[in-house]
Amino acid sequence: MFEEFRRQTDDSAFMDDVMHEGRHFLGMTPAQRFIVALVLMMMAIILGALLLLDTYKIVPPFLG
Repeated sequence: MFEEFRRQTDDSAFMDDVMHEGRHFLGMTPAQRFIVALVLMMMAIILGALLLLDTYKIVPPFLG
């Protein structure tokens, strides 16, 4: 009985499955995660610029 458990824990196929699952974080490929990161960065830049414009910390020359 215990020998069977030992053989199951020594099975490398289990570790291969675990390693393969780790490559798809949230079910996305690395390229998809990169696109999501770029979109989030662009949103932060645009929202930050709009906040600075709204609080008059920066003023465009044509509104000056």
